[in-house]
Amino acid sequence: MPSLQREFTALINQNRGIIYKVIRLYVNHEEDERDLFQEILFQAWKSYPRFDGRSKFSTWLYRVGLNTVLTFKRRPVVVVPHEDLASLNIAQPKTTDDSEALYVAIRELPEIDRMIITLHLDGYENEEIAEITGITKNNAAVKLHRIKDNLIKTLKAE
Repeated sequence: MPSLQREFTALINQNRGIIYKVIRLYVNHEEDERDLFQEILFQAWKSYPRFDGRSKFSTWLYRVGLNTVLTFKRRPVVVVPHEDLASLNIAQPKTTDDSEALYVAIRELPEIDRMIITLHLDGYENEEIAEITGITKNNAAVKLHRIKDNLIKTLKAE
């Protein structure tokens, strides 16, 4: 396996949860999930040579994943299997009932709010959230506070 592919595979394996999380927040059908997973991997692989390391790989992968998901939702995506991607051995993380309830509640949020809360739950700081979503740091903090309040109310009502 060439060095670039080996490096990419290792980084994807370390951060695969990001891809599954993004997909689960925006897609509800298993077939779409599989197609979208492949498309995110393909887009990331295609863009990887231009990844310059100015941000963390996980931040970059979130941005690629979110952009791919949002594009996927707006138009049909033709998934072309890529032989290099087929060799990746990436397992889907397990979920609990509590995490499933949270996913359901988050799926009901507007797209930008889904992005913000997901990034926050993954430990990103407001500055990184702002960078990924294209909003200001202060706006990210305000939106995050409102999103948390909304989720608490939703989950308590269930």
